[in-house]
Amino acid sequence: MPITATHITYLHTCHRKLWLFSHHIQMEHSSDLVHQGKLIGENTYTQRPEKYTEIEIAGSKIDFYDAKNKIIHEIKKSDKLEHAHIAQVKYYIWLLEQEGIHGVRGILEYPKLKTKQEVILSDEDRTVIPAWLDQITQIIQSDICTPVIKKPFCKTCSYFEFCYSGED
Repeated sequence: MPITATHITYLHTCHRKLWLFSHHIQMEHSSDLVHQGKLIGENTYTQRPEKYTEIEIAGSKIDFYDAKNKIIHEIKKSDKLEHAHIAQVKYYIWLLEQEGIHGVRGILEYPKLKTKQEVILSDEDRTVIPAWLDQITQIIQSDICTPVIKKPFCKTCSYFEFCYSGED
């Protein structure tokens, strides 16, 4: 199974979620918050599909790529897990570089907040990303699911009921 941008995002948020997702235990389909995020992505920039290209690379899908200007546009509902969003976009840029496409940058867009953040790939990122891939491989190859992390953002996670069903 190829490592996708979803794996990268989950690495930076919750190793348990990463393990569960990688073992085909997926809860996003039943999450209202995930559905809201998809609606924001689909309804905010309605002209994007006409202007930009959707590309799939190494199992990861980039929804909006401006090939002319070499810009990845990534839309997110909230900036609460911005560090994970940045890692996701850096991974997209890294994947494109692996295919010989250089000079790409990303723009994280939070339409509800009316903010944007530019994302670039540094030389340090280029050395760290292979370590992320190794870490992901170690986590998903483990026979044991990682423990619950008990963070504030767990309450809005699509896996919340799964992880906390045995809690009092």
